[in-house]
Amino acid sequence: MAEPKPALVLHLATGGEPLLFALTQEDSGTLEEKLTDLVKEGTVTTVRTKDGSTVAINFAHVAAAYIDDLNRKSTVFGLHS
Repeated sequence: MAEPKPALVLHLATGGEPLLFALTQEDSGTLEEKLTDLVKEGTVTTVRTKDGSTVAINFAHVAAAYIDDLNRKSTVFGLHS
């Protein structure tokens, strides 16, 4: 089985293709615990990506956010076949 490749998936309220940010396993667990509150509160926060970059995200513009595994091929809003 392939090593997990966690990513933050953001679906913006304005539509379009989702934004994907590769994360470390550790950072994905920490962020996943906070995602519900970030979206509910429309908080601006920074996220560290797997390559060490820092991204500022305004969750007021996010309709749906979740952590997913990039190894999974057929993904639609977190549902896998």
